[in-house]
Amino acid sequence: MIAIVDYGVGNLFSLKSSLDMIGANSIITSDKKTILDSDRIILPGVGAFRDAINKLKELGLDRIIKEEAAKNKPILGICLGMQLLFDVSYEFGEFKGLSLIKGEIKSIEDETDNLKIPHMGWNKLIFNKPSPLFKYIKNGDYVYFVHSYYACTNSEYVSSYTEYGKLLTASCEYKNVYGCQFHPEKSGEVGLNILKAFCELE
Repeated sequence: MIAIVDYGVGNLFSLKSSLDMIGANSIITSDKKTILDSDRIILPGVGAFRDAINKLKELGLDRIIKEEAAKNKPILGICLGMQLLFDVSYEFGEFKGLSLIKGEIKSIEDETDNLKIPHMGWNKLIFNKPSPLFKYIKNGDYVYFVHSYYACTNSEYVSSYTEYGKLLTASCEYKNVYGCQFHPEKSGEVGLNILKAFCELE
């Protein structure tokens, strides 16, 4: 069973609908025991980093997610949920993240010239290294993005990039922890295949 973490800032129901479409058993929950009993965890998220990390802390879910990551449970962060996996964000201040992957969250605007922010729409994936999440997709497939900040991290943690003025981290992973800056649940068949591959992780 997949626990979709409900902490008040996620696009939860479209994500659950996508998981239902591929036959995955999932539940939207903020209950600690349910998350602990799950086989894998998805951390969604839209909005501001500060609000999201504070809400996780208020609910005591930041500790639960880190503990489960240490037990090698597969964890997938989506959009803001991916950004929360990193050490620190500089979105409207400086805020510590979950530190499950080394890196920083920075503004796209600081890195690109005369491009519309947020980066919104379909962009292709540029594979950086093999990933179990790419089991059913191919290099150059298109996925859907909506974001103004991106993960700045060592290339060893980046499984794919996308190009928007410069190469931006599109997906990342470290051991059993995975992240997608794009929205698989809004990315058609490609996104469903990424979710399917996540569901098959050991």
